[in-house]
Parts: sequence; C-alpha cells; structure tokens
Amino acid sequence: MTVPSLIDQWFPAQKIGAESLRERGSATALPPVNVVHVWWARRPLSASRAAVLGSVLPAWPTKSEAAADEDARRVRDGLIAEFSDETAYHQWFLEVVGIPKGKDPVRARAAIASANVNGIKLKGNGYGYDRAFTRSPQPDEIARIRRLYALRADSATDKAPTVLDPFAGGGSIPFEAMRLGCNTIANELNPVASAILQGTLGVVHDFGPDLAGDIRQWGMVWSVAVRSRLDEFFPRAANHAIAGYIWAFTVPCPTTGRPTPLAPNLWLARPATADKHVAVRLDVDQDAGTIVPVIVEGAMAAHYGERATYKNGVGESVWSRDTTFNGEYIEKRAKAEQGGYMLLAVCYEEAGSKGRRFRAPTEADVAAAAAAEKELARLRPGWEIDGLVCDEPIEPGHKTDEPLRMGIQRWSDMFLPRQLLANLVILEELVRLQPRMLQELGDARGRAVALQLAYALDRCLNYNSRLCGWHPTRSMIGNTFDRHDFAFKWTCGEFDAARVLIPWVVEKAASIHRQLSKLVHGVQPTTTNEEVLGRPEVLRGSATSVNLAAGTVDVVVTDPPYYNNVMYAELSDFFYVWLKRSLPLVWPQFCDLPITDKQAEAVANPSLFKAVATHSGRGKRAAGTKTADELADTHYEDLLTRAFREAHRVLRPTGVLNVMFTHKRVDAWDTLGAALLNAGFAIASSWPVATEAESLNQAKKNSAQSTILLNCHKRGDTTPAYWNDIRREVEQAAVEAVQRFSGHGLRGIDLTLATYGPVLAVLSRNWPVYTGQLDPDGAPEVLRPDVALDLAREKVAALKKRGLLGGKDVDFDRITDWWLLAWSDFQAAEFPAPEALKLSLATHLDLDTVAKTHKLIRTSSGKATLLTPAQRRTAKRLDVDATSYDTLIDSLHALMLVYEEDGTRAAQAWLSRHNLGHDARFAALVRAALYAVPRRKQNGVFVRPEARVLDSLRSAFFDDVPLPADPDEATAAAPTLF
Repeated sequence: MTVPSLIDQWFPAQKIGAESLRERGSATALPPVNVVHVWWARRPLSASRAAVLGSVLPAWPTKSEAAADEDARRVRDGLIAEFSDETAYHQWFLEVVGIPKGKDPVRARAAIASANVNGIKLKGNGYGYDRAFTRSPQPDEIARIRRLYALRADSATDKAPTVLDPFAGGGSIPFEAMRLGCNTIANELNPVASAILQGTLGVVHDFGPDLAGDIRQWGMVWSVAVRSRLDEFFPRAANHAIAGYIWAFTVPCPTTGRPTPLAPNLWLARPATADKHVAVRLDVDQDAGTIVPVIVEGAMAAHYGERATYKNGVGESVWSRDTTFNGEYIEKRAKAEQGGYMLLAVCYEEAGSKGRRFRAPTEADVAAAAAAEKELARLRPGWEIDGLVCDEPIEPGHKTDEPLRMGIQRWSDMFLPRQLLANLVILEELVRLQPRMLQELGDARGRAVALQLAYALDRCLNYNSRLCGWHPTRSMIGNTFDRHDFAFKWTCGEFDAARVLIPWVVEKAASIHRQLSKLVHGVQPTTTNEEVLGRPEVLRGSATSVNLAAGTVDVVVTDPPYYNNVMYAELSDFFYVWLKRSLPLVWPQFCDLPITDKQAEAVANPSLFKAVATHSGRGKRAAGTKTADELADTHYEDLLTRAFREAHRVLRPTGVLNVMFTHKRVDAWDTLGAALLNAGFAIASSWPVATEAESLNQAKKNSAQSTILLNCHKRGDTTPAYWNDIRREVEQAAVEAVQRFSGHGLRGIDLTLATYGPVLAVLSRNWPVYTGQLDPDGAPEVLRPDVALDLAREKVAALKKRGLLGGKDVDFDRITDWWLLAWSDFQAAEFPAPEALKLSLATHLDLDTVAKTHKLIRTSSGKATLLTPAQRRTAKRLDVDATSYDTLIDSLHALMLVYEEDGTRAAQAWLSRHNLGHDARFAALVRAALYAVPRRKQNGVFVRPEARVLDSLRSAFFDDVPLPADPDEATAAAPTLF
C-alpha cells in the first residue's frame, strides 16, 4: 500500500482560505515576500504552507486500513505515539500553519463583516491572534514534521523531506517549505524571478536579519554619490522636500501645431474632505502661445479637476475647443517622436508642516528638467560604449504592443529624459560600488548586499518611469506595474531622484530583508533555528528539464502559470534589461540572456504565433488551419505536459504532486487536465481555497476567487475505459462535489471550479478514456478532458438553478434558465464570450439564440455583456405593452421596466393584466433572480440596477420571498441544492 498524504484525506480548506484572504486584506501590510520585488500572481503564504505541510505529512489510517495493511499499521502506530487521536493531529496541523487552538478565522471573518455592517468597532483585530503567516514554525515542530514524514516514506532516519517547486516564480511556496524545515529546490526559467528567489531564499537563509545594517550602510554611500551628481537637476526651497513632479503627455494640436496636454482629469489631490481638494487650471495665452498651470484649491477644484483633455480615446486641444482628434492621430504623432511632456505641478512637503502641498512649476523647475536632458545627451555616448544604456528594442507582444503603439520603441524610452539620466547615474554608481563591497564585506556577504541594492535599483525603475501614474486620492506617485501590463499613463509622476529616491528604496530593501529574516529565523535567531532550517537551492532553467536526478524529490508543490493570465517574460523585460547591467560582476548566472526567453515560457501567448498562424480567427476556414490562439494553446499544453512529466521523473515512487490552479475558463482546465493525465498522474483529491479577495473591479471582470489544490500521485496501471462507461461516475462526482463544497459557502464560478478536480480524478482512475471513435490516424480517439468538464458544468447548472429556488424544482424555459445561471455563475455583467458559449451548451441552447434572437447579451472583442431590460427594449426585443411573452425572463424584464419608470400602481396593473400577481412560477422566478443577481453595494447603493429593482419588487409584491443574506456577511447561507 502507498501511504497517502494528509491532504489526500483531510484539509481545512475554509480556514486556510479565510487566513489567505486575511493575509491579503491590507495593501499596506502585505507579507514581505510580496514586496521584495515586483512579481506577478504570488500565492498566499498561508495557503502555500498548508499545501506543503499537507503534502509532506501522512494521512491518519483508519483501524480497518491498519488491520489490513502493514504500512498503514506502522503509520497509525507512529501517529498514535505522537498524538492522542486524529483530532489532536489536525489541531496540531492548524497550529503549525499559524491558527492557534480555539481560534476559527472563518467565524472571525463573519463576525468582523457583521460588525462592519452594523457599525460596531471590535477590540483588537477581531481574530484574537496575529496573521497566520507571521508565526514561524518552531524547532520542535520541524523535528516532528521530519519524524512524521519518515513514517510515510518508511525511512529509518528523520531526514528533511525534499520539496521542489518547478515554477517557483515569486517564491511563496519554496519560502514556506524552507520555513517548515524542508530541503527546498526552487526552479525558475525567468532570470528576474531567479534573482528574486536568490534574495528571498538563499540570502535570507545564509545571513539573517543582521544583513539589513550592511544594506543601509552601503546604501547610504550609494545615495551620497548619486546626490552629488544629480542635485543641480532637482531645485527646491531650503525647507522643502519634493514629493513628486506631475507631468502630462502632449501632442501637437492639429490646428495650431502647438503642444496640447492630454489628461483624463486635472486632479492633484482628492482626499475625502472636499475643502482639501487641489486641481490644476490651465490658463492658455493664445497670443503668446503659452500654457500656464495654476493651482486651484477647495470648492473650485472640482470644476477644474474634472476637466478632461483626453477621454474615451478622444483628445481635445486646449488651443481650440472645437478641435478634437482620435487615438489614431495621437499614436501617429507619438510614433513620429512628436509627443512630449508638460510639467503641470510640483508636490512638496514643508518642514514642520503636515500633509502635502502643491505649487505651479517655476522657471527654475522647467530649466532644471531641460538641463537634465542636455546632461543626458552629453553622457549618453559614453554610457552606450560602456553598455549601460538599455537600448534593446521592445519586442512586439501580447502586453508590449501598447507602449509600441505610443512610440515607446526601446526599453530606454520608458523614461522621461530626466528619469533616464537619474536611473543611469544610479546604475553607474551602484556598479562602481560593488568591488568595494566585495573587498570590505567579503565575497559572499558583499554579493548578498549587492543583490539587495539591485532590488532597490529596480524599485527606482518601478516608481520612476513614464508609466507611473499620479494618484490624487493619496497624493502620491503610483508604480509602473499597478496592473499586469504596460498601460500608458497620460499624466505621470516623477521622483526627486537626487535626495528622496535612493534613501527611500534603500530603507525599503533593508526593512523588507529584516522582516523576511524574522519570519525565517525568528525574532531572536538561535543555533537551534539555524540547524533545523531547510536548505534552499535556486535552479535556473525550464520546468521541462530540471537539473535533478530521477527519484530524488519527495514532494512537488507548484503554482504553474495560469494559461494566459500573465505574460511574465514580456513584463519582466522591463527589469531584466537593467538587472543584466547591475549584477554581472556579482551574480552572472542571472545576466546571461540578451532578453528573457519567451519561447520556453509555459504560457498561452498568441503573439508568439501570429506570424505562423494559418487562419486569422475570422470567417470561414480551410481544414487543418490554425489560429494564433490555437497554436498558443497547443504550445502551452505541450510545455505543461513536459513539465509534469519531468515532475513525474524526479519524484520518488511514493512522491506527491500538489498543483495550485485557478482559472474561470474551461479550456484552461482542459489543458491542465490533459497535461496531468498524459504525464502519468492520478488525482487523489482536490480542495478549493479562497485566495483572492473580491473587489468591485474583480466583480466587473468575473474573477475566480478560489485556488484549487489538486493533489496527485504517480498513476499505476489502469484499465482503459470508454466515455459511455464512466459518464455516470463523472456526473456523480460533480453532484457530490457540489453537495460538499456548497456547504463550504462556495457559489458562482467558484462552485463550478470546485467540481473540476473530482471530475478529473474520475478520468485519471480510468485513463486513457476513449470516445468510441477513431482519430485521423485510425487509432482509438482519446477523450479530451473538456468533454467531462462540460458534463460537470451541465450538471452543476441544474443544481445551481435548484439552489436559487431554495431546493425546489421549477420548470421555466431555457432562455430564462440561461439568464439566471449567467448572473449566478459569473456574478458580473461582463464575462468572456467563450464562457457564454459554454453556458449555452450546458443549458442546451445555441449562443446565437441567446445573443441575436433574444438579445440577452451583447458580444464584442471576446467579451459578453448582459443587457439590462432598458437595453433590450432599445434593441427592439422587449415591449412592455405586449399582450404575451415568449419567455419568462421577458415578462420579468418588462415588469422591471414598468416598475422603475411608472411606479408601483402601474406595476400592479401590469401584473393583473398578465395574470402574474399570484402565479407561483413567476414568484419563483422573482426569487431566483433576487438570489442570482449580485447584491453588492457601494456607499449603501446597489451596484447593479437590476438588484435594486428586484429588491423593490419583492417588497411591493412578493414579500413572502425570503430576502437573500447580506453579501457582506461571511456566513451568508449557502443555497440549498437538494
């Protein structure tokens, strides 16, 4: 018998989810792992630690299992020697994760949500303990973990288990594996992520918190050198500290040829109190041909703050209000290098005063920026000879096309002239400092400090580029990567790089390193701590070919790239072109590529295949042709399959693979499932863990909130099956998953996702599964996982409808079912068009029937948008005066329009005229709609107008329909499905 891991049998998914949400609940108090350096889509530490621990520890065998199998008996006896019973074992697991005995983060979140709704202020943090990730595993706990793993591995020695993350990325999983005392291997293809991992794991492990002092000391030397060279280019009053320069992008006015600034708004400060609002007024002198910015405060600020010279892709000239121009004109001027920047305002802090103030730019400010541009021109040739200027061309790509459209052709173009001057001086002084650091600190310690200061340089770049917006609500500069793209900023902020920037980034680097070290070594490091810490190792390379011997890894826990969610290589080039110039002396292994490797990256990036695609994706197509999207999907699946095969190779026979994955699209899960199955794995268990806190922005984009943990083992011999033979088993697995996880509070798309693991598990027990048809080569055709996933979705759709009706079965019509399930599933008006298609298949409809015949949605640019009743009427698909309706949703939408526009009496007359006032089926529809449409509120008002009208209809005519639980209540009752 292969001894299963604990996560095969038991996992406290709800509590880990609550802690994961808590961990990310404050943007100003994120774990230090998240802020070492920019990286995208990090997993929460709480979920990562729990996944590693659950994969390493053995399951608790039952008495019957122990009686029947010697291995199970040995493990059970060993566990009983450590714990009084299984409950005590589970409680100890929670304590190691960081959840104390007697504490329940799920209930705590519910109590906090209830208190917030009722305006009650709770004592402390509401949980009664600090965030779970802040508790470091203790030496005795690490020793016990090793003893328990020895039981599962049938080892005579209590050695540290070896844990591999082949897609280590930002390092959450290997960081927690190291804290748990595991020998940790972090493999990563991307050189930027590899450098981040070296500092997060190796430097923290080897040097601990004391290194922070060296970072500050050498950072001060660096800062003094930079200030002496840049001070003249940043003038200031004697008692002022510059907090930011605010610039606006300009293009020539089509009529006058004069530079006209483009700004979506002219706000400088927009705090909660209106009397502290600040904006810019642009005074235009037509005769002189000048624009003079004027600072406007208080009540008048709103008038000028909302003034836009660029909105919805259209620019308006300040020289001629009748002159407007479109985005094509703007892009054409930008590409012709006719774009420029105008200084709008200077933000400063005055010594002895609180808060930030603003002033109009002076002649000295403008002259200093011009002088910096001249200095850049003077120094640039020498820097180019020395190879310091990042003049590599920006490659066209999925995310890089936007800056290319705006004339940003090279990575050095990402910066204003003064920003580029400052950043190059900062780089040059850092490189000059490195030989001294190595000499005075010693090679190993000097390299560690140099790496941390390279992080500081990258923080300079992130906060001092043309893509750094100005945030008026907080009166501060934003960062380049406030989103996972290169979004162009029409107004941008610039740091005082002479006096403010370096001290800030150095202190950040030192502070973050110290915080990380405390999590690893404890507040007071001891020899005992050092002895039990896991030994980390960072490998550079593809997950498809890891530099490890076969059968040498105990556990693989990984968070692979999520299909097409993030284009890591494209984004990280922004940093890599500087990193390869700041680190070659000290960390040459992170500087050996001309640019990051896009072809070997396991993401579905259609931009890589545009040149070789044989079909555009539009219109009729010949047999055998492929779109760029399809080629990208095939490439992603191939790399993922090869990566999982490599994991299979390096794992011991009893090894565990735990995959974290979240994506709302079925095709992403189809690809993941096929990769796992074809790599030789069987899925033993799956657990949905809430890891993504919902925001209004996420709600609009229909983001999944749950990460699914798929726990896998090497698959033994299986008997191939035919789809018809296991179809019922797949349906039953989906039903059982819905029963189980709806009780955990999952709903919408997350409940659907929770069924995918159990469904894939059925396939893995019978793989390969044949369709009963022959493929083009005449061999038995192997089933694609999406066939089973679609069946599960169909089954879940029926159960969700029942849940909306309080566990009852009511027959509406397919169009009405589709509308209800769209709202219930996606919890948003906008969602991907392929998902609209999947839902139509689940409800046995043609998507054209939904979109064109009934006009429930509008599809455009790969998106589907649910239309409001008013929009459907405008589209001539809804008539409130009709005598009858084809579908029940038409009836409900007509009533909603009558009530909203004509009031209660008109709505009552409409109900009577259509004999629906006492119609049980119509009342059931009102209930289902009330529960399906999201009831989120902003400032006490429903975000969705449909929710507001439905709520009013219930109060007026259907008061016997129970009101849904407040969405802000974490304990909102799950729908009754059976």
